[in-house]
Amino acid sequence: MRHLTRPAAILVVPIVLASCGEASPPTASLADGIQARAEAVPSDISVNILDACDAASFNAAVGAGTCSRPGGMTFSQFIAELEKHQVVQAWDFAPPAFQAQVGQTIVATNRGGEEHTFTHVTEFGGGIVPILNTLSGNPVVAPECNALQADDFVAPGSTYREPLDQSGTPKFQCCIHPWMRAVVRVQ
Repeated sequence: MRHLTRPAAILVVPIVLASCGEASPPTASLADGIQARAEAVPSDISVNILDACDAASFNAAVGAGTCSRPGGMTFSQFIAELEKHQVVQAWDFAPPAFQAQVGQTIVATNRGGEEHTFTHVTEFGGGIVPILNTLSGNPVVAPECNALQADDFVAPGSTYREPLDQSGTPKFQCCIHPWMRAVVRVQ
């Protein structure tokens, strides 16, 4: 039985190749293809900008349009957690630390209900909201937060793109909620 199976398998291979339209073998070797894929640098790295604001209480406390998502943490819960821990855990960048390569682009997507920034800073510091700086223990404002442009703000559902053009360890923070931070190791 074994002897009969082998020739049948050998005959099937040329028929399958012919039916797929393979006129000649590929010119690039498998090793070349693997090397080319290893050298290719993916262009985007995803970062999620997160918060859990409750629209009704945040809009009542801060102003209409502050939060656009239903449910979540009330403004008083937010302040209580910030006073106790100097951070509000649900307000963060995910992931907060990651590796990248020169040539890649960070795509930070706001998946929360509030406006944020994803600002490259030399050193972490406070942001543009004095009371949040005080409550989070960040009294010294990061200089980059004082130089924001309109396109630095990331509305809910929007994205911000940051190309990585040199190696190093860049730091990013939200200039509204200064405890929201990310560190990238770029090679």
